[in-house]
Amino acid sequence: MRLVTDIFEFCSKELPRWNTISISGYHMREAGATAAQELAFTLADGIAYVDAALSRGLDIDDFADRLSFFFASWSELFEEVAKFRAARRMWARLVKERFGATNTRSMACRFHVQTAGSSLTAQSIDNNVVRTTVQALAAVLGGAQSLHTNSRDEALALPTAEAARLALRTQQILAYESGVTETPDPLAGSYYVESLTNQLEAAANDYLKEIEALGGTLAAIEAGYQQRQIQEAAYQVQRAVENGSKVVVGVNKFRDEETSTPALQKIDPEGERRQCERVQRVRAERDAAAWEAAMARLEQCARGQENLLPPMIEAVKAYATVGEVCDRLRSVWGEHRELITI
Repeated sequence: MRLVTDIFEFCSKELPRWNTISISGYHMREAGATAAQELAFTLADGIAYVDAALSRGLDIDDFADRLSFFFASWSELFEEVAKFRAARRMWARLVKERFGATNTRSMACRFHVQTAGSSLTAQSIDNNVVRTTVQALAAVLGGAQSLHTNSRDEALALPTAEAARLALRTQQILAYESGVTETPDPLAGSYYVESLTNQLEAAANDYLKEIEALGGTLAAIEAGYQQRQIQEAAYQVQRAVENGSKVVVGVNKFRDEETSTPALQKIDPEGERRQCERVQRVRAERDAAAWEAAMARLEQCARGQENLLPPMIEAVKAYATVGEVCDRLRSVWGEHRELITI
């Protein structure tokens, strides 16, 4: 939280047009969160970041318009569209009514979407192209500002160039041939979509109330609340797949009698060796005294209250690696460990 707040403060002065953070719910959805949980837990993180920045003395309109979000998109098309619509509405209300923003740009929920990697199957991988297309369509209909489409072979390996190109073409066909980008919020007014948006907003608000009752996002994380909710949701979905009540085409129903595995991406181990050698060479050739002075300054600031961005920049200029910077911060702050309950 300290580091994020320092970024907000530094960038509001030095890089006022740079997007400071992408507040992610994607990893939670990939771990098994429901649409409502992803929506609630992501916005709860956003609330915590804003609260911390306001406590630092920043004005909401000095940094809120540079916040963005990162969501997943699954194959339940209408539910996903409703989720994105609810996110925009909820964040606008939070920023205006809870945090007192007056700039309308501060109230915008700008978000990136990635199609659901954990929905891809290793069986009958061509089916993944269809899944990704539906998920990408939901993101566009829901108002995403940017989009990543996963490749069909990602359940087996890093994508090949051919698979990545097909994923890109999926986006381009939606963008240039389907017409779905010609109007904002094209499903507005649909009784079903509007009612589903209201339902998701209500469910997400219930989660937000529970998080507030626990003392806020950080306290809820320390208590393991979000983790338990996501684990239970993931368990229920897996049970449904295994007993057949949730159909996964090509896995538990409509299986292909004959399947084949295409050529997969193989990473040349020589590339790893060359990169390690480059890092070792940088460490051997850099000015050791300048590096140590910069790292000591970074640690000093981490133990105090000064903004961490200037000493971090100086450390990088002294050729400190990202790992070295992170290790020095860990030596001061420690490392989060998930609460394990029996």
